[in-house]
Amino acid sequence: MRLSHLQQNHFVPDTAPAPGSVSRTTHLGIGAHQDDLEFMALHGILECFRSRDRWFGGITCVDGAGSARTGPYVDCTDEEMKAIRSEEQKTAATLGQYAFITQLAHPSAVAKNAEQRSLMVDDIETILREARPEVVYTHNPFDKHATHVGVFLAALEALRRLPKTLQPRHVYGCEVWRGLDWLPEQRKVLHDVSAHPNLAAALSGVFDSQITGGKRYDAAVEGRRLANATFLDAYSIDNVERLSYAIDLGSLVNDSHLSPQRFAATILEEFSASITEILPAAVPP
Repeated sequence: MRLSHLQQNHFVPDTAPAPGSVSRTTHLGIGAHQDDLEFMALHGILECFRSRDRWFGGITCVDGAGSARTGPYVDCTDEEMKAIRSEEQKTAATLGQYAFITQLAHPSAVAKNAEQRSLMVDDIETILREARPEVVYTHNPFDKHATHVGVFLAALEALRRLPKTLQPRHVYGCEVWRGLDWLPEQRKVLHDVSAHPNLAAALSGVFDSQITGGKRYDAAVEGRRLANATFLDAYSIDNVERLSYAIDLGSLVNDSHLSPQRFAATILEEFSASITEILPAAVPP
């Protein structure tokens, strides 16, 4: 594959040849930073883990230079942090038995700037055309991290460029920097991530530069998954132990005339209606 950034790297945990490592992919995660895939696309990782005919592949779009750091990482330069995070991502790919992990190494500022995103979009499109995944996991339009939203927009543009014959069956926007428990019930996609809790913990724990470096993402993500499962339904017992929410982005991918703003606004209007329906209309005297 011809990708744009000189520092990009493509890692295959097993011995599959490079072209075959991508084309065998059935489930593809497109995330912003090192660790985003393990937090938001665990469903795909678990679906493929130790499977004979399903493979999870990953794209990490930005270089991770701007991460918070303290403790043993406090004196790391941006270049050193980029190298550390890249190795952590490769370790996660090995533990999770990924088909491949490609780190595009674009600066975060590129993802956040529509005028600079074109090469990132080209890179994602190149991988999509070779992988031809059945399922894609990426960020959602309600995420509050600007880099995540930029990657969501880049992934959306790349997906829209594909001919219908190469379109994935499912495209999901997933939780990271904002949960999706508030979504109207008809909009929620439920991903059971109860299996292999030890693997999930190991995948999160790999990213020591973030955890020891000042952010307990591992504990926070596990807490969210447990809370999602418990607070899904007030009137029935829990049927799963851990749950991730996602939103179906299929209509947004398939309709190039539907703007992300209109897509998001429609869902927010549905959420607003669901609240006002159960509140009394009259103000008590």
